[in-house]
Amino acid sequence: MSVVTHRLYRVGRAPYSLWQCPDRAPRGYRDDVYRYVIADVFTDTALTGNPLAVLPDATGLPAALMQRIAREMNLSETTFVLPPEAGGDVRVRIFTPLGELPFAGHPTFGTAVVLASAGAAGPELRMETGMGVVPFRFFGDRSGGALGARMLQPIPVLEPYPRADELLDALGTRSVLPIEVYRNGPRHAFAALPDEAALAALRVDLRALATHDDLALNCFAPTADPAVWRTRMFSPAYGVTEDAGTGSAAGPLALHLARHGRLPLGTPLTVRQGVEMGRPSTIHALVEGTLDEVERVEVWGHAVLVAEGTLYV
Repeated sequence: MSVVTHRLYRVGRAPYSLWQCPDRAPRGYRDDVYRYVIADVFTDTALTGNPLAVLPDATGLPAALMQRIAREMNLSETTFVLPPEAGGDVRVRIFTPLGELPFAGHPTFGTAVVLASAGAAGPELRMETGMGVVPFRFFGDRSGGALGARMLQPIPVLEPYPRADELLDALGTRSVLPIEVYRNGPRHAFAALPDEAALAALRVDLRALATHDDLALNCFAPTADPAVWRTRMFSPAYGVTEDAGTGSAAGPLALHLARHGRLPLGTPLTVRQGVEMGRPSTIHALVEGTLDEVERVEVWGHAVLVAEGTLYV
């Protein structure tokens, strides 16, 4: 038997009990007790952005149970914090409702902010993931409310995708730029729409899109500001109908825009996502190097903690 309990807390109140679990579960339940936190990621406002569940101390949880917990949480991702093994400060495993990811943007970002908000990280944090060690630097006030962070992400690798026409069929529209796929853990395909109205009007055939394994489809459109782009992401393959804020796609999008002459390499990109879901997110990205050799991908933004609870498993 398992049960989840949680509570919301007021914006501005700093969480102070992330690891203060009860000594025992309530009578009639198993004795394994884990604290979890809900954070809204890539926003400074609670109940917007992309929600994330974090278990700040998942020591002792087997992978099969992590997967079941991720299904129970039913968010795009749930993360499990473990002791480090490869020179980092912590190790993190990331699960969608359908499976494990080696790396993803909003889960690692939100987990880092949860740990820093609880005093479990200094001004910097090195997080071990399935794609190597990801470094974070924090900025802003840790006394409560939103906390900012900057992360360095894996360098995306451009891959051919022979089923591009099928992706467009699932979208029911055409792309004004070539469909290309970038891998930095997840695989991100990018389809360019002519304007924000076309982006908002999308009606995606999710059943057709689900036949594209290990793929997230990112649709993007320009705004009046050439450095600000609007996006929507759909990925039934990863168990996500639509994502409110996709951190791992921001760097690849900046590179994609540079490769096709839409944004100079080295220019900061602002991504606005989740608008159609009523959960607006803001993500910033910067890609440095050359088009032939990318040297650095940095992503930054804010996250805010909104709830904590206890899981009895």
